[in-house]
Amino acid sequence: MPQDRQALRQHLRLLRRTLSPQQQRQASQALAHNLINQPEIAQADTIALYLANDGEPNLMPLIRLLWQQHKSLALPVMDPSDPKQILFQRFAPDTTMVNNRYGIAEPTWDKGEVFHRKEIDLMLMPLVGFDDQGNRLGMGAGCYDRYLAGDSPRPLLVGCAHENQRLERLESAPWDVPLDAVATPKRWLATYQGD
Repeated sequence: MPQDRQALRQHLRLLRRTLSPQQQRQASQALAHNLINQPEIAQADTIALYLANDGEPNLMPLIRLLWQQHKSLALPVMDPSDPKQILFQRFAPDTTMVNNRYGIAEPTWDKGEVFHRKEIDLMLMPLVGFDDQGNRLGMGAGCYDRYLAGDSPRPLLVGCAHENQRLERLESAPWDVPLDAVATPKRWLATYQGD
C-alpha cells in the first residue's frame, strides 16, 4: 500500500473506479438502506451531502428517500468570491443545476439559498480513504477542511465510502477534521472523537 498521501489517493481512487456499474448500483442502494435506518439521519432536519463523482458512492437513492421525508438538503457549491472555498446551498427536486469547474453538478448560485454552517445538522462527506479512528483522506483540495475549520458549531460528520476504501491506519494532517462516523454499504462505524 502506498505511504505518501498522493500515491495513496491515486491507488484508492483506482480501486473505487474498478467497481462495475452493477456493483456501484448495488452499493448505492445498500448505502441508502444503511443510512436511512440510522437514528442520526432520522434526527437531522438539514443534511448536507454530495453528488457522486470519480467512483464515489452514489447518494441519489438516499436523496430520494430524504426528500420523501421532507428533509432539507444542501449540496456544496464553489464560492463565487473565493474559488478555494465551498458553501452549502439548498437542493430540492426543482433545483436548477450547472457544472462547476471540476465538471461536478451543483445548484445554480443563489446567495439567498446558502445555509450557514450552524444550520446544518449532519454532513455526508465524500472521501478517498478512511480508517476506523475517523481519519479521512479527501481528494487533496482541502475544501471540506477549510469549510469545517474554526470553533463555531459544526454538523455531525459522516464519511460515505465503499468498503475497499478502508485503511488499517491513516495518518492525519494537522488541518484534517476527523469524522464522527463512516457509512459503507455494509456498516455504520461510529468514531465520535468530539465532545
